[in-house]
Amino acid sequence: MTWRALPGPAGTPADRMAARRGRRLLHGELSRVRESALAWRNGLGALLAGLIGFGLLKGRTDVGALAGSYGAVVGGLLLCALLCGVGGAVLLLRAAHGRPAATALPAPAPGRLPAGPVTAGHEEALRAARALTRGVSATLVCAALLTAAVALTWYGPAKDGPRIAVTTPAGSFCGEPLSTTAGRLVLRTEAGEVTVDLSTAGTLRAVVSCAPSQGPPQH
Repeated sequence: MTWRALPGPAGTPADRMAARRGRRLLHGELSRVRESALAWRNGLGALLAGLIGFGLLKGRTDVGALAGSYGAVVGGLLLCALLCGVGGAVLLLRAAHGRPAATALPAPAPGRLPAGPVTAGHEEALRAARALTRGVSATLVCAALLTAAVALTWYGPAKDGPRIAVTTPAGSFCGEPLSTTAGRLVLRTEAGEVTVDLSTAGTLRAVVSCAPSQGPPQH
C-alpha cells in the first residue's frame, strides 16, 4: 500500500495571528524566565539573611550547652542547610545568568536544518525554568533546616550541670547546687530543694550524676 501526503486546509488569518503571537512569546520567553529568576534570587536571599539575623538575636548560642546528642543533631541540620543553600544558590544563578560556558554551535545533522534562535532560546528557557524550580525548592529546604536548627538550639534541653553529693548524719543528698549562704548549701534534688548544713557534713564531693553509680569525684 502506498501512502500519499495531501495538503491540509489553507490557513486562516486567525491561524496566522496565533502563529505570530506564539512566535513573539517564544522570543521573549528566556528573558522572562531570567527576570523571574533574579526576583526569586533577591527575595530568597533577603529571607535567608533575615532568618540568620533573627537567629543571632537571642537564645542559647553555644551548641555545646545542649544535652546529650542534641548538639550533634544541630550540627547535622546546619550542615544540611549549608549544602541546600549552596545548591540552591548555584541553581538560582544558573537560572538567572545561564551556564558559565560559551555556547557551542554544533553542525546540523545530514538532511536536517540547523536549529534557529527561537528553538535554541526555548530550550535554554526550559533549562533555566527547571533550574529555577529546583533552586527555589533547595533554598526553602535550607530555610526550614535553619529554622529547625535555631529552634533546637534555643529550646533543646540543656546539658546537666555539676552535681554535689553530701553525706550528713540526717542522710545523703545529691543534686544541683543552687546557692551557699552562711554555711548552708541549697541543692535541687529530684524530691525538691534541700538545705544542707555544711558544718554537719561528713563528705562533700562533686559527681557526674546522681545515679546510684556516681563514679569517682571530680577535682
